[in-house]
Amino acid sequence: MTRLLVVRLSALGDVIHTIPAVAGLRETHQVSWVVEAPYRELVELVAGVEVIPTRMKKWGRSLLGSRGEMAATLRAMHRAEVAVDFQGLVKSAMLPWLARVKTRRGFDKRAIREKPALLFTNQKVPVDTTKHVIEQNLQLAGVSAGTANWDAYPLDNHFGAFRNRIVLLPGAGKANKLWPAERFREVARRIGGDALAVWGPGERELAEATGARVAPPTTLRELAFILREARVVIGGDTGPLHLAAALGTKVIGLYGPTDPRRNGPYGQLDHCVDHFRTTKWMESISVEEVMTILQRINA
Repeated sequence: MTRLLVVRLSALGDVIHTIPAVAGLRETHQVSWVVEAPYRELVELVAGVEVIPTRMKKWGRSLLGSRGEMAATLRAMHRAEVAVDFQGLVKSAMLPWLARVKTRRGFDKRAIREKPALLFTNQKVPVDTTKHVIEQNLQLAGVSAGTANWDAYPLDNHFGAFRNRIVLLPGAGKANKLWPAERFREVARRIGGDALAVWGPGERELAEATGARVAPPTTLRELAFILREARVVIGGDTGPLHLAAALGTKVIGLYGPTDPRRNGPYGQLDHCVDHFRTTKWMESISVEEVMTILQRINA
């Protein structure tokens, strides 16, 4: 079998969107995946492939102190015969080049995120950029979707008191993806005692501003348990929303600056409030639009 290297370093939602393609590649290749260390366990168990964990953010802060780790990562990558860069950034495309992987596949100039990354790939693959990112990843890989084993991912279930809640995700990785906290607060008021706000680093105040019950800090396993056991999850274009959808939970996606046709919760695009095609502003999403979908899918 061909030794194949996958590069998709982060973030959570993007890793989840890459898993179906990697699961497809796994059927005909011996696959290793270079990913940021916090996602190691998720990738190993759900995608079912070997992981080469890395901490490129740490490398950027201390090149001198990270020399040994960098060398070990490149040595592990050097075994590959083919690399597929699903990220399309200079840093992701450069890794297989530095590791001297002979065949380095990536998106062509229409789809790649950073044009200089083209310098480090020698197979540039055209994809249909009108399709969902999962389907673009499948085109890049040249495979049909494989089966992801989400049941293999162990969940910490000591948050049993949070089962069957309507989970609110008020945070987001970028400010323009945030829905106003006062609107989450109105949604929480209408839902009542079943509303639970979940938050990540630096988001506790946002969660408290919703007026919903606030979950404690969570690990990735604990977060996955809460999302899997939720009745519905409501949030913007964030990793936890995509994780909830992958776990089979009903979600409501709030989309302004990003296109749900490309980045929406896969399999539940009809559960999105889509303002990308009009204002592109999260502020233009009304509480009534959210409640209408909630009433429809939570009947």
